[in-house]
Amino acid sequence: MPRSLTTGHWFASSQPPTLQIAVALLYWNALLGFVFGVISGGVAGILLLLFVADIAGGYGVANERKWGYHVALVASVLPLVLLVAAGFSGGIFYVLFEVALVALLLHPMSRRYYKIWFR
Repeated sequence: MPRSLTTGHWFASSQPPTLQIAVALLYWNALLGFVFGVISGGVAGILLLLFVADIAGGYGVANERKWGYHVALVASVLPLVLLVAAGFSGGIFYVLFEVALVALLLHPMSRRYYKIWFR
């Protein structure tokens, strides 16, 4: 019986560790983006887009949806592109954090699971 998104999961413990950690990092990115957006005095359009993409991507990956995986990839690569465009002004830990997220999503274990189970 196929699962519908109305009974979806926010976190899937049956997925490989690479995808579990990626989902947790996507939610963490969304939380940090929201907090820093509020602290900085407002949420810019790109920050709001990344916030929504992080949550949607994490939720989609947790529910084994192909669209969720693609949104998660965009949500993890876009900050890296913005960091390169800004001259790596986010700090070394932020860059490493973003690179780790991309690496987890593109890891062979994640890709293999995606090809077999995502619909």
